[in-house]
Order: sequence, then C-alpha cells, then structure tokens
Amino acid sequence: MIDKPDKKSQGAVKLGLVATDPLRILGLQTIFFEQGIQGATVEIIPLSVPGALDASGVSLILIDSACTDHIFELLATFRRTRPHLRLIVLGLEEDHEYIQRIIGAGAKGYLAHTARPSEVRLAIEIVQDGSAWAPRKVLANLLDVSSAEERRATVEEPKFTERESEVLRLLVDGHPNRVIAGELGIDLATVKKHVGALMRKVGVKNRIALSVQVVNRKLLPT
Repeated sequence: MIDKPDKKSQGAVKLGLVATDPLRILGLQTIFFEQGIQGATVEIIPLSVPGALDASGVSLILIDSACTDHIFELLATFRRTRPHLRLIVLGLEEDHEYIQRIIGAGAKGYLAHTARPSEVRLAIEIVQDGSAWAPRKVLANLLDVSSAEERRATVEEPKFTERESEVLRLLVDGHPNRVIAGELGIDLATVKKHVGALMRKVGVKNRIALSVQVVNRKLLPT
C-alpha cells in the first residue's frame, strides 16, 4: 500500500503577521486551518514591528495598520531594507486615494478588516504570484500610470537637483509638506515649488502618481 502525500509533505507557506490584536492572529489561523494556499499548508508567524524587519523564512508579511501610527514610514523602511519582501496591509480605511498611497508606498496589496475569508486567501495567492491586490478602481489608476510610463519609455529619464531628490525621497516615504519643510529647513512655499517641479519633470498631475512613478521606474538612487 502506498501512502498518499499529505499537505505537510508539500511544505508550508510561512506568513508573517504584524498585529497587536490577538483576534487578528486567530482569525487568520482559522481561515487557513482547513485549506492552505496552492496545495501547501499555511503557518501564521506573529511578529513585532522591529522583528518583522529581520524575519527570515517568511514569503509574505501582513501588516495591520492599526498597530502603528506610522504605516507609511514602516513601508518605506521595508522598501529600503527588504525591497523584495511582499507586503499586504490590513486596515479600516476604504478610501481609494488612501489605498493607492499604500500601494504607491511599496505594499503589494491592501485588505479591509471586513474582507471575507475567501478574499483574504485569494489576495495572498495573487500577491504570492507577483501581482498586486487592491480595489479595481485603484488598480485601474495604477494601470493608467503604467500605461503612461510605457508611452514615455523612449523619453530620457528626468534629472533632479540635489534638493529635489531630497524632497522626493521624503515625499515617497509618505511625509506631508509640513514634515518635509521641517526636515530640510525650508518653508512650505519652497516645498510646494519643488513638488510642482517634480511633477512636471516626471509627467504626472498629482503626488500619488508621482510616488507610484518614482517607485515603479526606480527614479531615486538606492
């Protein structure tokens, strides 16, 4: 008699979870208890914010935005230190502009706390496969940006002054004009002037599109 391979023999997908609410951990464990992802069992690994930056063996990390007041700064830190790690943000916000900022800041997906178990599983599978997960309107806006990017593919990449690069780096990290002004020791009017110049050089009409373009086209040196 030949034994059939069980799910454990196919290996486990390790998902990190940064959350302070124990119910969030229990909820995810329940979702994947009976059904894994792509034929593999799923192991949920609770992480702290500092621990997530050093976590090894995880293929994807879910971050509950309720556990931090600085979600954009956290995403920026991940992008600098672990640029290849896939991130999905969980949150209460359902505003499309906010979600687009989350994706523009480096997350590969966004799920509302009210998402159904089937939606959570599908989102993780899609992100695991290298795609993005967000509301259709948000993805459509990102696709519009990508299309515009392709149309400019033959155009020379924009060149930024040293100050513009400083402003742009802080802007992509999710900082408002007020914080950028304080960090660089300049006034708000000067920050707005630099942001306007940056949007013209990159060929976009708003800050969100600017952040998305900069990240997608890798316009800032690492």
